[in-house]
Amino acid sequence: MGFLRTILLIILGYYLLKIIGRWLAPKFFAYIAKKAEKHFQETFGEFTGPVRSEEDQIGNVNSKNRSARDKNSSEKVGEYIDFEEID
Repeated sequence: MGFLRTILLIILGYYLLKIIGRWLAPKFFAYIAKKAEKHFQETFGEFTGPVRSEEDQIGNVNSKNRSARDKNSSEKVGEYIDFEEID
């Protein structure tokens, strides 16, 4: 009788935790998300990017900031070696 009572208590506890978890898990994760959002706002709040003007809208291409490396990309870096296959 004691064995069946133990099995019944384990099954009952499992389903009870499952039901309570369905109620508390969303609240717990919402709390964690709010804390993370607050932390990120405190940490990165001062690093906001520049405000876009009407001239720089999304989709427009701006090529003012080309680096010197892009201009010299046609330089030869090394020697080309042609390999032949041997059958």
